[in-house]
Amino acid sequence: MKAKVIIGVLLVSVGVVALAYRTFSYTKKTHSAEVAGVELSFKEKGKVEIPVWAGAGAVVAGVVLLLAGRKG
Repeated sequence: MKAKVIIGVLLVSVGVVALAYRTFSYTKKTHSAEVAGVELSFKEKGKVEIPVWAGAGAVVAGVVLLLAGRKG
């Protein structure tokens, strides 16, 4: 397979997943301490939102690369 086709398939796949899920969350360990033999750990939750235009743009760019890969 040509590089354009592979990148096109990846972009379409990532774009479809981005459009389907739109947000994902993660947990980040911020602080930890040990006091008198007791270990304390603080975690912070974060959320990332993927704009619709970014997912749609990835799908369009992937389709363009797939079509370009077929010609050349």
